[in-house]
Amino acid sequence: MRRSSPALLAAACAVVSFAAFAQTYPAKPIRIVVPYAAGGATDTYARVYGRKFTEAWGQQVIVDNRPGAGGNVGAAVAAKSSPDGYTILLNTSGLAIAPALYRKLSYDPVKELQPVVMLTRGVYVFAVPPSLAAGSLRELIALAKAQPGKLNFGSTGIGSGPHLAGELFRSLAKIDIVHIPYKGDSALTPALLANEVQMSFLPSQAAMPLVKSGKLRPLGVASGSRSAFLPEVPTVMEAGVPGYELSTWAGLFVPAGTPRDIVQKISAEGVRMLKAPDVQKILVGWGVEGIGMGVEQFEVRYRADVEKYARLVREARIPQVD
Repeated sequence: MRRSSPALLAAACAVVSFAAFAQTYPAKPIRIVVPYAAGGATDTYARVYGRKFTEAWGQQVIVDNRPGAGGNVGAAVAAKSSPDGYTILLNTSGLAIAPALYRKLSYDPVKELQPVVMLTRGVYVFAVPPSLAAGSLRELIALAKAQPGKLNFGSTGIGSGPHLAGELFRSLAKIDIVHIPYKGDSALTPALLANEVQMSFLPSQAAMPLVKSGKLRPLGVASGSRSAFLPEVPTVMEAGVPGYELSTWAGLFVPAGTPRDIVQKISAEGVRMLKAPDVQKILVGWGVEGIGMGVEQFEVRYRADVEKYARLVREARIPQVD
């Protein structure tokens, strides 16, 4: 009769221990780290999701707001936490931009964070003022090619999502347009309405009222499929720029090394709660779509986005931030 080695016995005990831990999870309060200030969209989502986790699991969920450094303060707090499932990070696609945009980070967004579930997708609307002589995306591209360096595109700041969306458009459409950064939506939108800039990628919740009132003309949505909120507007890819896709998202992450069973349990509950009518109502109010992308798909998407943004930042020669 062969004797089991101490190493094998230790490994077997570890497997049993992890399995038992996952079965009893959660056994204490859970913290959701939000890397932005209280009162914004991400904070609102966290409180809604926290309530749903409590209803499902009977454990208190605490929202811990850790704003600063473009979301990197909170992300670092989560990344350095114990990988036991009791710290969850709710973050946006800005997390995938961070490795390319920031010269020094105190954490590794790829190696130290495990994607769990993509909860929502936000759509950028490519809009122009009605006074611009371009009724379609193809006409706009033709206009830009006829006047290289004369048309401007606005964004909410250097390295922002709308900036990178514009850089991707410039690259794939092979046109020469000039980037004009503004300090947030509140400054960008009036400039676009006044034709100070001729085009911009706006978040759908900001664009929809202006589109529906006729103050802006939508030429496309930046996502890979049409938006449920503006189904009559084609994607940028459909409208004439093959290969174009760039959308925002919000999702849950845990520290790397969290037991896979716990990761899957959090993911499954995240997918389930998106179907609740009260959650759907809130998402519609914010102009975002519930997605419910599971662990494996989200892992692939997250890493692809990190690579895409790194390429865009490099090709557009966007200066890194300290």
